[in-house]
Amino acid sequence: MEVQQEKKLCYFCQNKMDKIDFKDAYLIRRFMNSQGKIYPPKRHGTCAKHQRTLSNAIKKARVMALVPFVVK
Repeated sequence: MEVQQEKKLCYFCQNKMDKIDFKDAYLIRRFMNSQGKIYPPKRHGTCAKHQRTLSNAIKKARVMALVPFVVK
């Protein structure tokens, strides 16, 4: 028997968020692991559109020193 997993829904689509603010470090950290890497879309179920904007927001937040590049 195969067990079907439910498709995860995009957090940003559910909350009707058009823009992802790079200054919201708390929200951005939810989509990063403990080493500071960006989680793939399959992990949190983000859609392609929001995954692109999320990765750009994380990169801007790293430059502004709101979130770390690498955690050792």
